[in-house]
Amino acid sequence: MVQPLEHLLDIESLDTVRIRSLLERAAVIRAKPRRYRDAGAGRLLVNLFYEPSTRTRFSFEIAALRLGMQVVNFAAAGSSVSKGETLLDSFKTLEAMGAGIIVVRHPDNGAVAGLAAAAGAHTRVINAGDGSHAHPSQALLDAFTLQQHFEDLSAIRILIAGDLRHSRVTRSDLAIFRKLGVGEVRLAAPPQLQPDQRTSAGAAIHERLEDALDGVNAVMMLRIQRERQAQSALPDAVAYHREWGLTAERLALAAPDCIVMHPGPMNRGVEIASEVADGPQSVILEQVRNGVWMRMAILEAMLA
Repeated sequence: MVQPLEHLLDIESLDTVRIRSLLERAAVIRAKPRRYRDAGAGRLLVNLFYEPSTRTRFSFEIAALRLGMQVVNFAAAGSSVSKGETLLDSFKTLEAMGAGIIVVRHPDNGAVAGLAAAAGAHTRVINAGDGSHAHPSQALLDAFTLQQHFEDLSAIRILIAGDLRHSRVTRSDLAIFRKLGVGEVRLAAPPQLQPDQRTSAGAAIHERLEDALDGVNAVMMLRIQRERQAQSALPDAVAYHREWGLTAERLALAAPDCIVMHPGPMNRGVEIASEVADGPQSVILEQVRNGVWMRMAILEAMLA
């Protein structure tokens, strides 16, 4: 029997049994969501976000509400952060007010793990993205989406392309793909956006998108992380799309069953063309829907 989930900080700290349990629970919840509508009754979730978010923040809010929880959203702007309050002080204040689960997004690598270490015995912490380090719930929903399209993950080829160096999705997706035994993982990016060797271990790195797309079953496109780079280091958007944008012509190089994924937000006409983002092979909105089921599963595992 899998024990209740204490915190969700990264994929590396989860064993394969836990990952598969969460994926299975998300499938059960997706099939019969009404069964779980009172699972979190009387419990309080706080979204503690120091960076902008649409998909992650709202899907955690919707997931919690569907479980019967109460939800409070914290935005750094307009709070005592503007008066100099530290992250830890804000966290402990919310904890003292009765927040049982605190979902945190922060621009600094490792910031969420520090809060989990300081949390009380009955407080649960979820990493909703810390710097370029980790985004575990995104990786779980990506794996959940893949499972709905491919029965045997060991038989497929997956490509992650774009700004790999600054992307927390890259690190978390690579970790979960390794643990689930995905057959082949490829990475593609221009030299200045390639990941470090530790992050990319076990994946084949390509410097041409066309080479990387050959025969893949799934492609995950990533935006350029402008907020984590100096303005002078950013590539020209038009030139980037010409060399690295996923167009219908390039997608034709992939396997006929290839699905197109993107964690959002998308920059249309930069890393992905609208004809692909809105095309028949796109599962981008499916990822968004699956984010609610997956986050319900994560929260339910903490409520047990």
